[in-house]
Amino acid sequence: MPRRHKRQRSKAEQRLQAQSKKQGLVCPKLPVIEEEDVSIEEVSAAGTSSMPQSPQRACSSSTAIAAAPPSKPDEGPSSQEEVPSTSCVSPAAEVLLSDALDRKVSNLVQFMSIKYLTKEPITEAEMLKVVIREYKDHFPVIFKKACECLEVVFGIDVKEVDPIDHSYVLVKTLDLTYDGMLSDDQGMPKTGLLILILGVIFMEGNRAPEEKIWEVLSLIGVYSGSKDFIYGEPRKLITRDLVQEEYVEYRQVPNSDPARYEFLWGPRAYAETSKMKVLKFFAKVNGTDPSSFPSLYQEALRDEEQRAQARIATVAGSSSSATSSTAPSEV
Repeated sequence: MPRRHKRQRSKAEQRLQAQSKKQGLVCPKLPVIEEEDVSIEEVSAAGTSSMPQSPQRACSSSTAIAAAPPSKPDEGPSSQEEVPSTSCVSPAAEVLLSDALDRKVSNLVQFMSIKYLTKEPITEAEMLKVVIREYKDHFPVIFKKACECLEVVFGIDVKEVDPIDHSYVLVKTLDLTYDGMLSDDQGMPKTGLLILILGVIFMEGNRAPEEKIWEVLSLIGVYSGSKDFIYGEPRKLITRDLVQEEYVEYRQVPNSDPARYEFLWGPRAYAETSKMKVLKFFAKVNGTDPSSFPSLYQEALRDEEQRAQARIATVAGSSSSATSSTAPSEV
């Protein structure tokens, strides 16, 4: 491994270990989305009230965007549901195994995050040797949960690049080019929070009151004025950093007295992603199809059609200009 990568990896490991020891590397639940009533007003408070404090609970609820009514229990997979059990295994042993697997999920998320920070690929063999070890029989479950956690919390997508060697690369999801990290790779990716905010804006009719944004973020333990170990100072990130990066617009509601503020998609969000991509992301985490949200799906389809027409018009305009510039001039 080149010395530069070794230095980067060492710095990333120290930073992540310090952060995870302080608060635990966790994957909080996100708000429940209704199939019929897609307004955030109808979103159920199925999130954790705060970031869980122990690594044993790491990423155990990464599939909490569930398309179930709030009166129903959370139907997202839990460690105990996915950990094989037989009648000859005592309940105490099952709990111990479940806790051990949760710790492995936490460790794997930390290990994969280091790979993202150092821009290195990762292989199944490496994960088994370095992290999973004696729990290799449970690797599919651990790997699946770790990938879900990376996607939901950090906005990192795990893509397989070699199905024979089972090697993977970690990239930002939804084609977004910004992850909120500093130029020296300090901090953690913040794309997951950006995706959630874009989703809230979309579901609120393309403009979301500021109080609604904070209401939703409070469900995952993110509060204005409270520093978060992943997102830093959330108010600064949302009202300044994302605004400066042109992912969101933050403006006063016209004629509001006292002044109230709202969020809209910014030009960079429209340029890099789309309503359909955001909807597909929420549907994927929810374990369903975008068409399960009819009104949002129809709006996303209209948006796709408008984008296609705009691209056609742009191409036609470019072709026309090129033809005019190459046409012979009259003498």
